[in-house]
Amino acid sequence: MMKKILFISGFLIAILSAQSNVATTAASFLEIGAGARSLAMGGAYVSVADDVSSLYWNPAGIVNVERPSTHVYYAPWLVETNFYHGGAVIPMGHLGTMGVTYTTVTMDEMDVRTINNPDGTGEKFSVSNIAMGLAYAKRLTDRFTFGFQTKFIQEKIWHMMAKGFAVDIGSLFVTPGGLRIGMSVSNFGGKLGMDGVNTAVTYDPDETIYGNNDRINAHLDAAKWPLPLLFRFGLTKDFTVAPGQKITIAADGIHPNNNVEYVNAGIEYNFNDLLFLRTGLSHLFMDEVDYGDKAEQGLSFGFGINYQIPRGPKFRVDFVQTEFGVFKNVKGYSINLSF
Repeated sequence: MMKKILFISGFLIAILSAQSNVATTAASFLEIGAGARSLAMGGAYVSVADDVSSLYWNPAGIVNVERPSTHVYYAPWLVETNFYHGGAVIPMGHLGTMGVTYTTVTMDEMDVRTINNPDGTGEKFSVSNIAMGLAYAKRLTDRFTFGFQTKFIQEKIWHMMAKGFAVDIGSLFVTPGGLRIGMSVSNFGGKLGMDGVNTAVTYDPDETIYGNNDRINAHLDAAKWPLPLLFRFGLTKDFTVAPGQKITIAADGIHPNNNVEYVNAGIEYNFNDLLFLRTGLSHLFMDEVDYGDKAEQGLSFGFGINYQIPRGPKFRVDFVQTEFGVFKNVKGYSINLSF
């Protein structure tokens, strides 16, 4: 089994090594983390992966969801945008586990401005991004789990649109000593390029000829860019510190195709499966001499409250606040229901 894991890891790393698109990817909203619990742990979640938000971090993790469950996450994101993520998971016994998910980023309409009308033409335009996915995972042995997710991705600005498909794959392995090992590749797919009526132009094939047709209908070809491919490898270990009290420590190494490698680390304190306290650090060791990159994201913290409604669903609310450098702090909220 360990040989299989090493083989899969080598294969995924080889795929990523073939990418060399530094800061030149489309659909960057796919890199925004989803879930208040996972983000409060610094985004170190690929090997924790035991709730519906696993659909974002590692689709193999949905096999750890024992009852039909839903998850909704909302964060007022940067520069007056709004980020939403949600999903649902349905366990099917020995047949495996299915999941569906969506991610979207929206913003208010803006004025259309041109060189001739810098104050606005009276028109409005909107920008929106959306991804929808269908996932499946199965426990292949008592220690090894595999999962994947197919996603439809769309970016839209005014009359322009880019569409494409991508695949997420992931695995989980539990050692005899209880150490959890997780791996995932997110957003493996083709390139995206904008297309639409806003590329329509008129063209004069030869400006030196007087009286020729100088208004031939044509269009501009928009460049196509790869998706933000992410390889994650993580370790997680639980420690019982007292009856009913547990600490979970997690660390992830991330290799993106559009930036330098970095590390996420986090910790969660669980009191009687009722109250959760969390903190973490993301994008560690990201400073890079060659590119001068420095991550804006840093310390995060949050909490969660679990409540079992008598003869009803299990209800959990989570909160996270993350430092974001010059953008100050970003807050997020999650609601989880298990039926």
